[in-house]
Formats: sequence, structure tokens, C-alpha cells
Amino acid sequence: MTAFTTRPELSGTFGMVSSTHWLAASAGMAVLERGGNAFDAAVAAGFVLQVVEPHQNGAGGDLPVIFARGDDKRPTVLCGQGVAPAGASVQRYRDLGLGLVPGSGLLAAAVPGAVPAWLTLLRDQGSMELAEVLAYAIGYARDGYPVTPAISQCIADIEPMFRQYWSTSAGVYLPGGEVPAAGSVFRNPMLAATYQRLADASGSTREARIDAALDAWRQGFVAEAVDDFARTAWRDSSGADHAGVITGADMAAWQPSYEEPVRYDFGGYTFCKTGAWGQGPVLLQQLALLRGQELEPGSVDFVHRVVEGAKLAFADREAWYGDGFDTPLDALLSSEYNAERRALIGEVASLELRPGSPRGRVPVLPVRPDLPIPVDASTGEPVASGAGRGEARGDTVHVDVVDRWGNMVAAMPSGGWLHSSPVIPALGFCLGTRMQMTWLQDGLASTLTPGLRPRTTLSPTLALRGGEPVLAFGSPGGDQQDQWQLLFVLNHVVAGMNLQEAIDAPTFHTSHFPESFYPRPAYPGRIVAEARLGAAVLDGLRRRGHEVVVSEDWSLGRMCAVGRDPERGLVRGAANPRGMQGYAVGR
Repeated sequence: MTAFTTRPELSGTFGMVSSTHWLAASAGMAVLERGGNAFDAAVAAGFVLQVVEPHQNGAGGDLPVIFARGDDKRPTVLCGQGVAPAGASVQRYRDLGLGLVPGSGLLAAAVPGAVPAWLTLLRDQGSMELAEVLAYAIGYARDGYPVTPAISQCIADIEPMFRQYWSTSAGVYLPGGEVPAAGSVFRNPMLAATYQRLADASGSTREARIDAALDAWRQGFVAEAVDDFARTAWRDSSGADHAGVITGADMAAWQPSYEEPVRYDFGGYTFCKTGAWGQGPVLLQQLALLRGQELEPGSVDFVHRVVEGAKLAFADREAWYGDGFDTPLDALLSSEYNAERRALIGEVASLELRPGSPRGRVPVLPVRPDLPIPVDASTGEPVASGAGRGEARGDTVHVDVVDRWGNMVAAMPSGGWLHSSPVIPALGFCLGTRMQMTWLQDGLASTLTPGLRPRTTLSPTLALRGGEPVLAFGSPGGDQQDQWQLLFVLNHVVAGMNLQEAIDAPTFHTSHFPESFYPRPAYPGRIVAEARLGAAVLDGLRRRGHEVVVSEDWSLGRMCAVGRDPERGLVRGAANPRGMQGYAVGR
């Protein structure tokens, strides 16, 4: 008998779009209906997400994409994670008296990569004009969209910062001097004008027009406005005013790149992730640790083993993952290494952070500085920070698309949130704060280094079966992304749940390891779990030594997923009911 779900798993033959906001999913589907492919639809949805979820992502943020073409089948990563500016050295930040890169403000801004990545994806893989796919985002920014309760609450939380320190943000997000109420219509005309200037870029061909828009972003009016704005000092989460180090030259010097994904076989599927410049491979490490074990989703033993495996995998992330670092991924995913690591999982919860020694190499962990670090809404604390305390507010968005030609896309845009840094008034958006994920400590895998990518938490997933792309999925949630995605995989692949059942099942995660977000706290031994996991399971976990923080029912995760069945010619879609705004659409 089919289990009850909050909504049906969608199925059809034409196409599916799943996203963290219904307006983005609908825009993507509208593009498919007009004859666009999955890439056109993903780009349209991605720009809409920048408008309608400004507390979760923005034009000044970043973006990894994993996709496969129906006529090619090979999974490919498009990296839209910008690098640290040329002036972003450890010594420069230490000279400012900082022990951590601030969590808000201009010092934390890497080169914004989301818009160049979306434009690159459209140019190389899409079929429609930029003006066509941007029309949806332009319309919502210019004419307005309904404010969700989450947006209204986020602006209310950060209102003191806007009024006292970030006047340019107040000018946009406090229309009429007030916090926009849930259900009211909100507009961002300057952002609409920025998009319109990109859409109006001229050229002799479709590709040339998109290239002209890329030039306008990287070397034209956008780069000029960023350079000019970043020279002014603004308050950040250090409690002081600082100008940025990013320049127009940094934006001109960087562009998105195509890469091979990292792969791991599990349960008849090949799961594909970004490289270790992001946390993506940590999902694969967790699967490798669970391989061959008896798993009964929802049981005490299941939760215990999943959590203890996550602690080991994320400890390796802390020691071994970083851009420009010799990350021993082959060793980390090898059966021999994981047999050794699996043997560390006992019957009681570990309270240690235990990275491994692949190939005999000695791990080095970051040391959080013992400094007074102010953390409250007025300092622009990222909304993802707090997940370790049972506050799963998220800081990211997601979109998955599959079309009738077999094209599949999984994209995880983030950064450039309205609480990241002050709005650039000439552009209508703010810069991101991805560099807060680097450390001001020499010799680490994730040490702040000019020209290298901060180790992002952004982690979309594509899965193959028999060489055919069949699943695209992901969940926002910072450090929790690859924990919540793991549960989806186990529910679907091991327990045989359909896509919607796998998303709806009770969720949990551990906050045992250091958060990637400022001020980088850790909560050793802690599990955060939805109450509907059940009192018996929660009590059983406590008896095994876990500190259990009970979160509200339907509070953890923002999973999206699409799938395809090549043998039967079907496509499927599902989306998360938590937060009451994620939707899948299709036919």
C-alpha cells in the first residue's frame, strides 16, 4: 500500500520542474511549455529565485550546477563559485585585527558567480534568447511578487542593521519605512533595471547577445558599480566598519568553468557531485561508510549509524577539502579506507572530531580563535547559522529540471542574501559572503587564498543508472545539505520509497562538526531531529549517548527532486512541503 504523502509524486511524459518556490517552478514550466529545454527552464527559474527568495540567494551570490544532456548522457559540473579576490590575503585580514572572516559585509565577498554561470549555461546548453528567459524575473522585480512569511520575518530580524548601518538596504527592503508584511506585494525596480540592461545586450547571434551580457557583468556597468561601492566602509559582523577588497578587475579575471564530477556507485546508482572545492564529495563518503550495512530507515540503529558516519565524513571535509589543495579523494572513497573508518563506529555516540589519515597523511584541523565574536541579527548573521541549535532556517535555494529530451539539471544557487551586505543602489542587489567559509589560519585545506574558491556548502546531485541520467536533486541547508540529501537517497534507494515519500519522511542531522558559517561553532554529539521521528527512537538515541535537540515536525530540509524512467518514457517530480512554498510542477 502506498504511504500517505503531503502531495503526490508527479509523473508525466513532457517535463518536470521542482524548486524551493512555486513561482520559480512555474516560470521554469512555462519555458518548457514554450518549447525551451531543461537548461532554458533552469535559467528562467534561477533568475526568478533571485527575486522571490532574496533572503536565500541573490544576483551577487554563487552557483554550482550538475547536468547531463539527453543526447550525450555524460554528467558535467558547471562551477559558478567565484574565487577570493586578489587582495584577500590572510595577512591583510589579520592586520585588521580579525581572527575570522566576517559573516556579513564586504570583506567576505568573493567574486559573484551565479549570474555568469546562469548566462554560460544558457549560452552553451540552452536554446532561447536571454530576454525570453529573463522576462519572468524582470516582471516579478518590476511589478511585484507576494512576500512570504519567511521574507517578512528575515527583514524584521535584520531591520535594526538596515536602519542604523545599511541605509541602501533600508531603501529597498523597508518600503515606506516599514517591514513588508507577509502577503504584501514587494518590488525591486533597480534589480529589474539591471536585468533589463543585461537582456538588452546586443549582438549578431543569440550566443553573441549572451556574451555581450556577460561582458556587461564582468567588465561593464555591473563590475564598475561593484568596484565603486566596495571602496566604502560598511558595518559587518566583526562590529566594525570595513571596505571590501573585491574590485572590477577581480570580476573581469574570473569566469565559470566546466568540470568532471566526482562519482560513487551505491545501490545500483552512480551518484555525481562537485569536486572537493565544495562539500559535495561528503555525500559520497557517507554512502561509502554505509555500504554493505543493514539499514532500516527510521530505526534507532539507522539514525545512530547515519549520524556516526556523518561525523567521520565531515571530519574529513574539515581536514581535506579545499580548492587548490591535494585532496586525496580516491583514497577517501576507497573500500579499504572506509572499512577502517567504519570500524570506528561503535554502539555509543562519539564526541570527538576524528579525521582520517588517507595514504598515511596526517590531517590538520582548523582551530577556532578564542575571540569575542558578536552574534545577533544586527550583525547580519547568516540565517543558516543556528541549524546546530535546531533552527533550520536555510540560506539557499534549489531547482531541478528534466525535459522530454532527457536533459537533466540540478542547480543550487545561494549567497548574495539581503542580509549579506548592503545593497548596491545602482544595481539593486548585494554581494555575497562566501569567504566566511575560509580560515585565517595557514596550512589548511580551506585557508583563505587569493584566486582560489572558498569551500562552499552548495551541493547539487545528479545520479545515473546504467549510464542513463535518472535523478536530479538537492536540498538547501548549509552544512545540512548533504545530510538531508543522504536521507533522501537512503529512503529512495534502500527503502524503496518514491520521490515524494522519500522527501516527506522524518528528517534529522548532526551538528557535531564546526559550522561553515561565521562564527563557526560546533556542537559535539548533538543530533537535531524532527519530533515525528518518534519518542521511542529519540529516547533510544539518548541512551546511546547522543544529545538530542527536538525540532518541530516538518521543519528540517528543503528537498527538491526530479527523475526519469528511460525504459517507460516517464518523468517524475517531487518537492518539499516544509516551509509551505516548495513545489514541483509538470505534465
